[in-house]
Amino acid sequence: MKNRIQLSFAVFVFLFALVAAKAFYIQVVNKDRLIAYARSQFLREVKEYPNRGNILDRHGTPLAINVQIFNIFTFPRDKGPAFRRQLQALSKIVPQLSHNQLWAKVRNRRKYTWLGRKIRLTEAQVEKIKKLDSIQLEAHSDRVYPNHELSAQVLGFVGVDNGGLAGVERFMDEALRGMPQIVRYQRDAKGRPVRFESGGDTVAPADDVTLAIDKELQGTLEDALKEAVVHHKALRGGAGVMDAETGEILAVANYPSFDPNRANEYGADARKLAFLTDPFEPGSIFKTLTVVSALENKVATAQKKYFCEYGQLRVGNHVISEAESDKKFEWLSVTDILKYSSNVGTTKIAFDLGYPRLQATLEKFQFGVKTGVELSGESKGILNKHKKVKPLTLSNISFGHGVATTAMQMMRAYAVIANGGYLVKPTLLRNDVSQLTPQNRIISAETARASATMLIEAVEDGTGTNAKIPHYVIAGKTGTAQRVAERGGYEGYISSFAGFPVNVKRPFVVVVYVDNPKANGYYGNATAAPVFRKITQHLLYKSKDFAPYARYSAEANAKNLDTVHMASAASRAVVPGRMPNFAGLDKASAVKLAESLNLRIELRGFGVVASQRPGAGEPLAGVQALELRFRPPSYEE
Repeated sequence: MKNRIQLSFAVFVFLFALVAAKAFYIQVVNKDRLIAYARSQFLREVKEYPNRGNILDRHGTPLAINVQIFNIFTFPRDKGPAFRRQLQALSKIVPQLSHNQLWAKVRNRRKYTWLGRKIRLTEAQVEKIKKLDSIQLEAHSDRVYPNHELSAQVLGFVGVDNGGLAGVERFMDEALRGMPQIVRYQRDAKGRPVRFESGGDTVAPADDVTLAIDKELQGTLEDALKEAVVHHKALRGGAGVMDAETGEILAVANYPSFDPNRANEYGADARKLAFLTDPFEPGSIFKTLTVVSALENKVATAQKKYFCEYGQLRVGNHVISEAESDKKFEWLSVTDILKYSSNVGTTKIAFDLGYPRLQATLEKFQFGVKTGVELSGESKGILNKHKKVKPLTLSNISFGHGVATTAMQMMRAYAVIANGGYLVKPTLLRNDVSQLTPQNRIISAETARASATMLIEAVEDGTGTNAKIPHYVIAGKTGTAQRVAERGGYEGYISSFAGFPVNVKRPFVVVVYVDNPKANGYYGNATAAPVFRKITQHLLYKSKDFAPYARYSAEANAKNLDTVHMASAASRAVVPGRMPNFAGLDKASAVKLAESLNLRIELRGFGVVASQRPGAGEPLAGVQALELRFRPPSYEE
């Protein structure tokens, strides 16, 4: 009897252990899978995000906005005649959804099924669809880019679920999307869907993102860049403008570009911002860094002279030649070496300097390091990390070969010279805080001033004459580098220009490059410098800050500046009932005069009033609006 009791006890203990183990497996180990399976039988959860945040330019102008669209779905559990009739009714309400397409989607489905996504509907269509018991609607917002190609590579685009896939849309996706609310769709005993919202879930609103981009400047940059690429039959081009104090990117683009409203119709090359992602050998615009290093290390001065070997310098088994074979330079100062872009002269400066010191300078400028701008896919470029290099390698690096940089890195480097010696971090987000702090200084103010002076000479009387802007002092450098071919070796050229106006209140830098020009010249002065001039001229005129850097005396400036003295603005003759003459007024004075007459005005352009409609002297009676067109002031020698 005792043995029987012990055996029975052991059997019951074993069976209890099995039950406990099974319960542990179900309730602990396999809990999540079983809960999810159970929910799938009667509950469907969908994340509903708030309206995606807008993307704005620095002045609050929308660059990316939302419009309402709808997703249409169903639970095709009962696919009888009544259900088929509702599909037919839906196809009549929404013509782009044919009955055959709808039936193909639901024929083999018994679960939650999309019938159409991102469809724009009128209020009448929405009301008709709501009357169909088996068809459900979800209201969403659709991303729209009202300016189409403008700043497309910076903005990026979104996917079918409104999630960011590229550009700022991807990098700032979390802020732009906000926090979702969980919406549950539950079926009753007959399989009919019942929608309700979870009361415990809260929605965090999406944030708007304000970029440093100036829409008007961006448009000018893209137009000038496109014109150059087309004119020179180039593969592509890129340009950027950066505030040298705050690091704000005021405009940046590559051409060809794309329309983010139809992003799937374009290839990856058009959608990426190559200005940031594609490194290239910068060529002669890199010579400035060799000169900066020599000045900073007290190896050379602007006046120090080098014998330039009549344009031919043998280094090992190779001969270093000038870009133009007819250049037979003898003795050139450092200023002249930069002015005339001498390869031989730059090589000799580099030999005096040595690679360790040149490398240290380049590392201070953070070549070989990403700038950290708010976009994915940035390249860090290529910089030789060895302390010792062969003379030929040092020669090549000194004039921008054997090293690869992005245009963004070059723009950051030239900003150091423009702002007096400070390395600033580029940013696409609006940020009016100056980065000119002691910890950001990497070269002395003296070196920066001396380098800028030499760059002025390069524009005034050197290789960059096409970058001149009348009455302004421009510092800059051209570059014409051999282009690395896809299959190795070199094929064609990359032409570039990097520069800035001097003595401005808010220094800014412009970098332009044209990739593989095949017509109408290929040197940087012929291809990139004119683009620089158009972009810089737009920004200078728009700022209206002429006095500090215009090349005129105070008396001449008083006659030419894009301003109107208060005395002359206030003395405009106003005849009762007649339109006054607005010609020559600046915007502030024109607006003040129009407001005094209770006129609604439309402003076009910038500068001073060039024309008006209705014209001066015409009757005021019945005038709905006054259109004023502005243009930059003209200067006479």
